Amino acid sequence: MATAVQITAGLAIAAFLSYLGLIFPSLRQKWRLHAHRASLPPGPRTPKTNLTKPWLWFHALHREFGDVVYLQSGAAPTIILGSAQAAWDLLEKRGAIYSSRPRFVVGGELLSGGLRGLMAPYGAYWRRWRRLLHAGFMARRSETYRPVQRAESAVLMGELLREPEGFRRHVERVQDVRTDEVVTRNNESVGRLVSVNIPGRFAAERYPALRYVPSVFAPWKAQVLRQRREDIKLYTELAGEVREKMARGVARDCFAKHVIQEQAALGMTDLEVAYTAGSPFSAGVETASTSAGSISSFFLACAKFGPQFVPHAQAELDRVVGPGRLPTFDDLPALPYVRAIASETLRWRPIAVLGGTPHASTADDVYKGMFIPKGSTIIAPLWSIHLNETDFPEPHEFRPERFTEDREYPGTSGHSAFGWGRRICPGMHLAQASVDLNIARILWAFDVGAAKDGEGRDIEVDIFAFSDGFNSSPLPFPCSITPRSPEHAAVVEREYQEALEELSAVPTS
Repeated sequence: MATAVQITAGLAIAAFLSYLGLIFPSLRQKWRLHAHRASLPPGPRTPKTNLTKPWLWFHALHREFGDVVYLQSGAAPTIILGSAQAAWDLLEKRGAIYSSRPRFVVGGELLSGGLRGLMAPYGAYWRRWRRLLHAGFMARRSETYRPVQRAESAVLMGELLREPEGFRRHVERVQDVRTDEVVTRNNESVGRLVSVNIPGRFAAERYPALRYVPSVFAPWKAQVLRQRREDIKLYTELAGEVREKMARGVARDCFAKHVIQEQAALGMTDLEVAYTAGSPFSAGVETASTSAGSISSFFLACAKFGPQFVPHAQAELDRVVGPGRLPTFDDLPALPYVRAIASETLRWRPIAVLGGTPHASTADDVYKGMFIPKGSTIIAPLWSIHLNETDFPEPHEFRPERFTEDREYPGTSGHSAFGWGRRICPGMHLAQASVDLNIARILWAFDVGAAKDGEGRDIEVDIFAFSDGFNSSPLPFPCSITPRSPEHAAVVEREYQEALEELSAVPTS
């Protein structure tokens, strides 16, 4: 229990640090910005705050000011990138100075102790974390997860067959009969992180010295530290379970086992190992959320534009796969139009509308004559980039042909759904494979299109009705999902039952 003297001393120190933290860095930054004011990127005089869908405002700014927009909100400048080329030129080509993160006082420091690689600034710890994740989830390694992805997809098809009206619930479920408790606890952990990362929720993000205020006088801080203890308990328990199975020689090959084996060579503490080994759980929740949101957007596209592309895809599937089985990963290279539909889905309605976690610059830079200050927060909102009319004419139209025709676009995928450079999404191969396979199987098994009203007319859907938040997915809408034939339904039912048996037999870590 803190004494009155300790509390008074703590408050005095916090007040002094707050004064220094507020005054001197702010003055230095203001002087630097003033010196370069003539060459800063264009932007509005007064930033808007408390926006429920800031990406819509960013898109309007890009239409007014161009591909690089400057905002001044608080001490740190913010640069908003509105084209794929600008994002590629800075975040990819100049990744050496654009691969850090802004300071996350509450979520990164107080809640996570600087141990979440996703939010860690560019440095030795982040490089270790990134190297380990790449080893566990690079393209070839991600193929080892395909048996489970294939079985999960078959379960989804069976659920769509049995209850098509519940399609949103089916695509959003996290199906894993072996680790329900683990999934639930990790969902809670991710929820805690998301809850503290809401922009503007905590004054400490704008005035970092407030993190030193004693918890007894800062209920918000006490709550965050309680959440941190819950996260530490979760990740250390999970790592402990893997260590115990390794000691008994029964641990299957998995990412956590790899991290523990590399601990000594990398000089990592037990807590660093626990957080790093737990990263795929959090990333898996996020990847599942992205995949589910994208499949929901695909259904929305079918309900609005289905007659324009569904018959072409089904003709390709009938030619390549035939009527007797569901498509597999091995079929995808021979299904260019189906893969184009998946790419257009990721482009048309990006789930990570703000482009994921912001980047930060670690040095002054000049881009096309515009000065970008060191310490700038860099946001590349996918809503602006994927709806840029230069790259995607009539961007709100769903046109898979964009990805079957030759066109200029930086990178190799034709879209920017998974980010750029050294901060590109580690789970991109898993997410892309999930979206590709599920779209192929849905189109093979079902006729998908607009729902009908009582008089047989198409029910209109709103292609702009999406949720608020860091990730944005379609709000509820009607959609018609019916088996293409009794034979297709029989194949779905058979593979559904086989997948349930397969999943129940998969061993735990």
